[in-house]
Amino acid sequence: MIDAHAHFEFYKKDAPKVIEECRKELRAVVDSITEYRKTHVWKSWELLRPYFGFIFPTLGYHPNEARRGNWEKVKKVEDFIREHSKEIVAIGEIGLDYHYAENEAQRENQREIFRHFLELAVELDLPVVIHAREAEGEAYELVQRAGVRAYFHSYAGSVELAKEIVENGHVIGINTGIVFIPEVRAVAGAIDVDYLLAETDSPYMSPFKGQRNVPCNVRVAVEWIAKLQGLEFEEVERETEKNTVEFFALEVKA
Repeated sequence: MIDAHAHFEFYKKDAPKVIEECRKELRAVVDSITEYRKTHVWKSWELLRPYFGFIFPTLGYHPNEARRGNWEKVKKVEDFIREHSKEIVAIGEIGLDYHYAENEAQRENQREIFRHFLELAVELDLPVVIHAREAEGEAYELVQRAGVRAYFHSYAGSVELAKEIVENGHVIGINTGIVFIPEVRAVAGAIDVDYLLAETDSPYMSPFKGQRNVPCNVRVAVEWIAKLQGLEFEEVERETEKNTVEFFALEVKA
């Protein structure tokens, strides 16, 4: 199995231990190394770099950081992405999150910075990882205008929009929150497995109450997709893994 979206850097000093545990069960993990508050992309990069080959990194700028409109920091992250553009598999996560944006000014900051990184993705010919919360439709429209291929990670929008997203060549992430989020279950049951990736968004979205989520729990997302679509676990495991490898162009070891 492959976890298409996780954040090992948020485990901090426990990261090496969690990574080694995951190596026993997973073929790979795509880690979305994202500028967010005091979690700087350059620090996360140094923490995870020894594990590249099992970890496949993306680099991005979280919308909840983007709402602050700090263009000096944006430029630092952009420069870091350019420096490592041949080592990453996508730009992201980037996007819009209107749940935490307190006013229109913060939303406009998110939009401007999102557009900036979409343009960078076009320039560098990289796909993007999208974080969209209470703004799925607008994020999708901006992706379409930019002309990039996108992975809508931890998608919890409408089934109707999900169908339009995949019809236009993008893919959707079903995370372990499927256990307790009805919107995720609805999409997981309605969208063909050919367009789905399985993820945990670790250490968030734990399927087990009171426990920190880990990438190994991606199995839970696969199990739920299989159950909802009436498929065998092995088929969903194979297809979601294939979709992840193809979307990110992963060079996964056999």
